[in-house]
Amino acid sequence: MTNTITPESPAAWRDPALGARRELTLPQGSLTVFDSGNGDPIVFVHGLLVNANLWRKIIPAFSGEYRCVAIDLPFGSHTTAMPDADLTPTGLADLVIAAIEDLDLGPVTLVGNDSGGAVSQLVVATRPDLVARLVLTSCDAYENFPPSFFDYLGLAARTPGALVPLAASMRLRPARRLPIAYGWLARRPIDRAASDSYALPVGVKAIRSDTRRAILGLDRKHTLAAARTFADFKKPVLLAWSAGDRFFPDKYAERMAADFPDARIEWIHDSGTFSPEDQPEQLVGAIRMFLTETNAGH
Repeated sequence: MTNTITPESPAAWRDPALGARRELTLPQGSLTVFDSGNGDPIVFVHGLLVNANLWRKIIPAFSGEYRCVAIDLPFGSHTTAMPDADLTPTGLADLVIAAIEDLDLGPVTLVGNDSGGAVSQLVVATRPDLVARLVLTSCDAYENFPPSFFDYLGLAARTPGALVPLAASMRLRPARRLPIAYGWLARRPIDRAASDSYALPVGVKAIRSDTRRAILGLDRKHTLAAARTFADFKKPVLLAWSAGDRFFPDKYAERMAADFPDARIEWIHDSGTFSPEDQPEQLVGAIRMFLTETNAGH
C-alpha cells in the first residue's frame, strides 16, 4: 500500500485522448476534469471505482465538433482526495453542478454510466436548467441502487479495516476479472493502463477514505427521489442501454423511457454495464444519432 499518488504512478495515468487536465478549485475541494474540443458542451460522468478514462474511447469521436468535459469524481479511482466534501449521491451531484458552473458550460448534454448515471439523474432533478439533453447508459435507477450483488461493498465499508484487503487484492490484475471486481461489468478485459488507473488509487489511505464515504452513501432513496421528477424533465433523453445487462435489467430502461416525457431507447448489444469499454463504436453511434436528431431543438 502507498500513501500518495505521484504523477508518474500508473494510478495517475489518464489517456491523452481525454484532453487537457484541469484542476477546479471548488468549495468542496479540488476536482480534476479533462477538457477537449469546442462547440456545444458534453459532460461525461463515470461511476464507482472507475474514472474519466472510462470515456477515453468515446470522447475522440465528439471532440472535433463538441466541447467534451470528463469529470474525475471522487468515486474511488481518483487521485486527489476530497476529505471535506459531501460524497453522498446528492453531494456528488453538487460536484457535477459546481463543475458545470465553474466552467460556464450549461446547459450541457449530460452523459452518465453506472452509479454516475444515478448522479446524473440527481443533477437533472436538482438543476434541470443546466441540462439540455440527458444520456443514460446502463445505470442505477429507482430501487436498484446499488444492485444487491454489490451489497458486499457496503458491508466492507461499514467494517473497520475491511477495505484494506479488498484494495490489496485489486493490485492483482487477474483478480480484477473476478465478478466481485470488474469481471461482470465489462465482458472484455480492460486495457492494462486503464485497469491500473481504476484499481490502484484505492490503495492510498486518503482515497480509500473517500471511497468508503461514497459507498456508504449509496441508497435507493436518492434514485427514487430523482425518479419522482422525471415527468418534469421535458428535454430529450437517450437510454443507450446494454441489452441484457446483468446488474441493470432492461426493465429499468423501459421504465425510464415511459417516465421521461421525451425519451428513447437504443440497445447496445454484446456489452456489459461498461459499454464505453465493451462497445464504444455502438455507443458513439447511438449518441451521435441522438445529438443529430435533437440539434434542431437544442
